[in-house]
Amino acid sequence: MSSSNVAPSGLERGKLISLEVKNFRCIGEPGIILELDDIVVLVGPNNSGKSSLLRAYELAMSDGSNAGKVKIEDFPNSNPSSPIEIILTTEIIFGEPGKDWIGDKAGQKWINGRKFVRERWLWTQPGKGTRYGWNVATQQWSDKKPWGFAAVANTRRPAAHPVRAFDAPETQAKQIHELLRTVILSSAKELKNDDGENIYNKLLKDIEDFQKKALEGAVDGVKVVEAGLNAIVSAIFSDHCVEYNQSSAASEASLTLFHDSGKLIMGHKDGHRTELEHQGSGARRTMLWATLKYICESRTSNDKSNVLLIDEPELCLHPSAIRDACRVLYDLASKDGWQVMLTTHSPVFIDLNRDNTTVVRVDRNSSGSIQGTTLFRPERVSLGQDDKENLKLLTLYDPYVAEFFFGGRIVVVEGDTEYAAFRLVSEHYPQFSDVHIIRARGKAVIVSLAKILNQFSSRYAILHDTDTKKAIRKGKNGNPDQEITNSAWTCNQRILSTVSNNISLGKVRLLASKINFERAFFDTSLSGEKPYSAVFSMKNDKDKMEKIKQLLESLLDDAAPIPDGCIAWTSMSDLEDLN
Repeated sequence: MSSSNVAPSGLERGKLISLEVKNFRCIGEPGIILELDDIVVLVGPNNSGKSSLLRAYELAMSDGSNAGKVKIEDFPNSNPSSPIEIILTTEIIFGEPGKDWIGDKAGQKWINGRKFVRERWLWTQPGKGTRYGWNVATQQWSDKKPWGFAAVANTRRPAAHPVRAFDAPETQAKQIHELLRTVILSSAKELKNDDGENIYNKLLKDIEDFQKKALEGAVDGVKVVEAGLNAIVSAIFSDHCVEYNQSSAASEASLTLFHDSGKLIMGHKDGHRTELEHQGSGARRTMLWATLKYICESRTSNDKSNVLLIDEPELCLHPSAIRDACRVLYDLASKDGWQVMLTTHSPVFIDLNRDNTTVVRVDRNSSGSIQGTTLFRPERVSLGQDDKENLKLLTLYDPYVAEFFFGGRIVVVEGDTEYAAFRLVSEHYPQFSDVHIIRARGKAVIVSLAKILNQFSSRYAILHDTDTKKAIRKGKNGNPDQEITNSAWTCNQRILSTVSNNISLGKVRLLASKINFERAFFDTSLSGEKPYSAVFSMKNDKDKMEKIKQLLESLLDDAAPIPDGCIAWTSMSDLEDLN
């Protein structure tokens, strides 16, 4: 590397665009392709491969070291008959990998001036893998490699910072030390000497000059080694020769600027304090968030140079700390220099208001194979500002609303009364145990939720009130009451416009309670606390319980009969007839 190849603010890495994994641990064929964003939330049941996806990136980034070797148990069923395969697509921010490797994600052209490199790792047996590069000229994988040596290539991809769920205390502490080291180095790379030179860049240049001189001084010795090797090899392979090449390029890996013996001491200010390794799990996790929060609030920037790989961030944290952890991770992901990949079983970590989030569900399909499904990607949903405000208010009121991302059958309802009634049915009848009831708390929010659910490959259902065309506005100061257009009625058309395409595909079941749910199914508007009154009424009236059960069945199954008080509709004329 020449000094002109050193960026003013230090080595700049690219942004990770996609990760493809096959035949790694429980992930078999056809594998999983992850489209990556600033933050990727992996959801799904236990033992479905979420943690393996995080480990796969860490494994690729360990190329050239012992940590990049696999064990027999890393192959599905401990059988290496099919090779482990990991493919990374990285955006090139800085450093020329060679023109044969630069293309778009398909390896064909540039996209709006952005450049991409694809790399592939194969392990056919336990031990070290082989890295390949996608040659855009031949449209084939080549055993030649972008950027050449692994030590150089690794500095061009986002550095991995793994935080595993059940690491030993010493390992967790080391991870926090490494994050702090990243902050220190980022600031240190800006330091200049008395002559105004960037000290970090000068160190790299000095190392490169040293390595060049060392290689020049060793030319005769290298030739002797080459001659000896050629004499042996040519006796076996008559048409072969041996040549030794050593790059003099200096990289981040060439420098060890700080010893790894840094310590964090923690404890009560007036009491006993010990090293972080001796603290409880909750304290260590809290220290992790403190470190991440500091990184978020500092001005440190590495131009998309880091990926935080964090497994189940909700572990060992108090509920309020979980909410704070969610904010910290999203803030970190929106900061230049960081991407985040996390696995979770908590819907709190899915923030539908953010524009930098991808949600992927990892689970087993009907044949038993692991698959990944992108459930949410902001640019595909096209949420307007009103939608974002609706979702923001909904998640503030109900932080668990995103539970539907975790699987199961989905029913969206308008109000709390429907939610309470269906929950009671679910508790009494085990066939509904996998049903997620989402309470929108208003028609406008149904539209926003439907835009998200339309991206799912699975079916969902909606139950809302028809309402009436006109409403009465009470007169004030002695003025008479006025008949006005009912905004709840006009929202019916917005719901229909949002789901009409999916209705025709059989992916949405759209039902409406005549006028409103309470009037349609309880013969009254219900007095007092409506959800409680509805549940109390159902518990004391088997016929009402059965009717609500029938309604839930008709939402989940298009062939099931629809009870009186509700209609399936596909055009506004269906609702006009009711008025």
